[in-house]
Amino acid sequence: MAKRDYYEVLGLSKGASEADIKKAYRQMAIKFHPDKNPGDAKAEEKFKEAAEAYEILSDGNKKARYDQYGHAGTGSQGGYGGGGMNMDDIFSQFGDVFGNDGSPFESFFGGGGGRSRGGQRGVRGSNIRLKVKLTLQEIATGVEKKLKFGRLVMAEGLSFETCGTCKGSGQVRRVTNTFLGQMATTSACPTCHGTGRIMGKRPAGSNADGLVNKEEVVSVNIPAGVANGMQLSMSGKGNAGPMGGPAGDLIILIEEAEDAILKRDGNNIVYDLYINFADVALGMQVEVPTVDGKVKLKIDAGTQAGKILRLRGKGLPELNTNFKGDQLIHVNVWTPQKLNNEEREMLEKLRDSENFRPKPNASDKGFFDRMREFFN
Repeated sequence: MAKRDYYEVLGLSKGASEADIKKAYRQMAIKFHPDKNPGDAKAEEKFKEAAEAYEILSDGNKKARYDQYGHAGTGSQGGYGGGGMNMDDIFSQFGDVFGNDGSPFESFFGGGGGRSRGGQRGVRGSNIRLKVKLTLQEIATGVEKKLKFGRLVMAEGLSFETCGTCKGSGQVRRVTNTFLGQMATTSACPTCHGTGRIMGKRPAGSNADGLVNKEEVVSVNIPAGVANGMQLSMSGKGNAGPMGGPAGDLIILIEEAEDAILKRDGNNIVYDLYINFADVALGMQVEVPTVDGKVKLKIDAGTQAGKILRLRGKGLPELNTNFKGDQLIHVNVWTPQKLNNEEREMLEKLRDSENFRPKPNASDKGFFDRMREFFN
């Protein structure tokens, strides 16, 4: 099923402000929340759809990539799910969306911020962020990377007991006498913080939450066409949550290693070719490097300095598409800085030759005209 536009999901235009995005998501979350629509699969799907749209549009970096590349820039083009978002991820957004106007999320749906539904969710663990440096060649083809890192996991032998305060429900109910009569309110249990259980036996060497540090190795398939600053996410590979709560995510930040020869410009690769005057005057064949290896290139006799040659399809692929950029070769004529007597005499004889006098015409475009022609 094709994804809907995130702005369309929230009923917004592309220029919507941060406040507009938050307000629209708040309204959608209230309307389609599972507690207000029990057993309604369509409502729950719309609830998740809105949460995914908010996750992208409320983050400045993700929003910028989405505005430029659409769903391809978010790394997810299939059905809804927010790249591995679960209900815990969605409920974790409510503290920001519902907490800024003095009306807590609990007042809309009876308490718990979603964690008390069943009393066993627990607090979600923190995310782990790692940087992965890639060469242009790895970006061109995609690559599998093995990452070693430490993460918090539940200690072996950790046990839990039912919370005596809430009897495992994760909620406590308070009745208050008012002039209008008795009013009942429900909130997360202060003893177990809504999980419905407390820690029993805590193994030696674990922290206060019953967690220990463990070294882990994961394989990450990085697709071709990623760019510097993009983030990939592996759901559930972050730190475990306290009291058996769900694990956070592993966030992989793409860092592009600078190449000594080739330069990236979007999906195009730019290469500066330096040749001498005799080569451009007589013509020649040269080998130029590309992200796919060296290729032979013909330099026609009379090629002017500053000319830009194009190798079609020799650039970088666009993420999640079949499009590939080009390689642009900028021809630079190398001028010697020191001449010996014999070289000087030869050039003095050529200085006044009719063929050596510049004769530009309308077809000889200037540098900015050539650049505009190639990039437009």
